[in-house]
Amino acid sequence: MKGIFPLEKLERIQTPFYYYDAELLRQTLRTITQEVSKHEGFCVHYAVKANANPKVLKIIREAGLGVDCVSGGEIEASVKAGFPSQRIVYAGVGKSDWEINLGLDNDIFCFNVESIPELEVINQLAAAKGKVARVAFRLNPNVGAHTHANITTGLAENKFGIDMRDMLPVMEEASQMSNIKVVGLHFHIGSQILDMGDFEALCNRVNELQNELERHRIRVEHINVGGGLGVDYQHPNRVPIPDFKDFFDTYAKKLKLRDGQTLHFELGRAVVAQCGTLITRTLYIKEGHVKKFCIVDAGFTDLIRPALYQAYHKIENLSSDEAPEAYDVVGPICESTDVFAKQIDLNKAHRGDLIAIRSAGAYGESMASQYNCRKLPVGYISEEL
Repeated sequence: MKGIFPLEKLERIQTPFYYYDAELLRQTLRTITQEVSKHEGFCVHYAVKANANPKVLKIIREAGLGVDCVSGGEIEASVKAGFPSQRIVYAGVGKSDWEINLGLDNDIFCFNVESIPELEVINQLAAAKGKVARVAFRLNPNVGAHTHANITTGLAENKFGIDMRDMLPVMEEASQMSNIKVVGLHFHIGSQILDMGDFEALCNRVNELQNELERHRIRVEHINVGGGLGVDYQHPNRVPIPDFKDFFDTYAKKLKLRDGQTLHFELGRAVVAQCGTLITRTLYIKEGHVKKFCIVDAGFTDLIRPALYQAYHKIENLSSDEAPEAYDVVGPICESTDVFAKQIDLNKAHRGDLIAIRSAGAYGESMASQYNCRKLPVGYISEEL
C-alpha cells in the first residue's frame, strides 16, 4: 500500500536504507501490553537480536517491555537505551567471560544457562565478584516446530539447551554452588511459528517437567517459554499486527502455572518485523530472452533472509502505477544467491524507481554486513523524517 509511505521524503534519502513506521510499532506494542494485562504474572521481554536500532529500542523501552539479550553487545545496547537491569535476561549457548562479567556487573535479572560447563564458569566468575548469579536452565523440550529447519531450536539434535534427561542432575549440581541461585526454567522451540498447536505442545511438555520437579520437591519462581510467534509476510498491509490474543491465550489456557509463578516471553520478530521496510532504488532493467531483471542497489548485505532462508518478502514498486510485469528482483552483490525474489509481479519498473521490500524490521538491519566493502544501511524512524 503505497499511501503508507511518505514518498517525497523517502526520495531524498540515499538508498538502500531501512524505514521504520513508528506508529505501527507503537500500535503493536499497545496490543501486546493490552493482551498481557489480561493474564496475571505474564512478562514480555523483547528479543534484541531481531532489531537493535537504538531508536527502535527506545520506543520498545517506553512501552515497558524487558529485553532478552544474546551477547554482551546487546546488553550494552539495552543498558544504553535505558532498559532497567532487572528486566534484562541474557541467553546464548556460548557466553564469553567478559559478557558474563558484564551481566554480573549490571546485576541483570537472569542468565539462561545451556550447559554444566557454562554454569561452572558463571559460578566461578560470580564468586570472584562476591555475587550470586540468578540463573534459569534452558531445557531442550524436544518439541518440533512447523517452521524452517534453520530456525527450529527445540529438537534433541539442536545445539541449544540441556537435555531433559539431565534436568535433575543439573539441578542437583547447581544446588551445591554457593554463587548460583536457580530461579527458573527456560524454553524456546523456534521462530516464525504460526501454528498454535506447536505452542500447546510446549505447554504440555512444561507441565510434565514441572510435575517431575515437584515429585523431587523442586519448584522454580519463573517459567520462560521464549518467543517464536510468526508474522504474515504475504500480507503485511492486511495483517500488520500478529495475533497476540491467540498466542497469549494459548499459554493462559494450556500452561499450568503454580501459585506465584511468573511466565516470561521473549518476542522479537512479532514485535518489529512488520514496521520495517527496506527501501532500495532500481539501478537497471535488464531484459533477457526469457525473463526481466529489476536490478536494485540493495543486496543480501542489507537483507540476507531471502538468500539464507529462502524467505519471502512482499516487494512493491513505490514509484510506478503502470501495469504489472514479471521480474526477478536482484541485487549488486557478486554472488548468484543475491536474489530477493524470482518472477514476481511489480508495477512496470524504470531506472530510479523506489522499491519497497516489506516486513523487513526483524533480522534485516541487525544481520547486515559489509561484504564487498559495502556500507551498512542506515535505519530511519518515520516520525523523525
